[in-house]
Amino acid sequence: MLNVDRVHTYYGDSHVLHGLSLKLDAGRIVAILGRNGMGKTTLIRTVAGLTPPRDGDVLLRGRSLRGQPSFAIAQAGIALVPQGRRIFRSLTVRENLLLPTSMLSRPRAGRWTLDGVLEEFPQLAERIDNLGGALSGGEQQMLAVGRALMANPDTVLMDEPSEGLSPRLVLQVGEIMRRLREHGLAVMLVEQNLALAMSVADYIYVLSSGQFVFEGTPNQLSQSPEILDEHLGVSRRKASA
Repeated sequence: MLNVDRVHTYYGDSHVLHGLSLKLDAGRIVAILGRNGMGKTTLIRTVAGLTPPRDGDVLLRGRSLRGQPSFAIAQAGIALVPQGRRIFRSLTVRENLLLPTSMLSRPRAGRWTLDGVLEEFPQLAERIDNLGGALSGGEQQMLAVGRALMANPDTVLMDEPSEGLSPRLVLQVGEIMRRLREHGLAVMLVEQNLALAMSVADYIYVLSSGQFVFEGTPNQLSQSPEILDEHLGVSRRKASA
C-alpha cells in the first residue's frame, strides 16, 4: 500500500531523515518508535507532503507522490491524524466530521459516511451537536480519527495519538487502531508510548538521528535489550511487562 523509498528530508540546511525506507501493507499497523527529536514526526510530515523530501520517493499503491502538494496526497488516499488532535474547537462534532466531504476536498467514495463514522464511534453520535472544545481528550481523539476516516483513505498516519490521555483512554485508542486494521486500512503509528505500540503493531521501526536502527516484530524488539536501553530508554523487563 505505502512504500517509503530512501527519503532524505531537510529543514533548511538541517539534514533530518537520512535515506529512510519502509513498507506498509493494507490491514497492517507499523509503529515508528524513538526518542524525542529523532525524526519521527518529520517522517509523518514527509509522507503527508507537509515537508517534502529532497531525495527519494513516497509511493502509494505503486504511484509516486513525489512533488505532489499535501492536498493532492490527501486526495490520493492518505489521511493524517495529527499530534495534539487539531480538531476545530469552535465547530460542532458534525461540522468537524463533514469538513473532509466539502467540494473543495474532492472526497473519495467509500464506506465511511457520517452515519458510518457515528456507528463506529457512538460516543460522537451522542455529542453530535456539541462543540469540539467541549469534548474530553478521548472524545477529541475519536473525532480526529473519525474526521480522517470521512476522507475514505487507504492509509492513516497517526502522530502520537496517546499524548495527554489517561491510561484508560490509551487503551481505547489501541482499540480504535485495531478496528482500523480490521477494516483493511494501513496504519502508520508514531508513538512515545512503548506499551501501546507493542500491543497494536504488526511491525516496528526504531528511529535514531534520522536513521532506522531496528526493524522487526514486537516480539523481536522485546528480545533486543540493547535497542530498548540505548534508543528507547527502557529495560527489557519493562518492555515485556
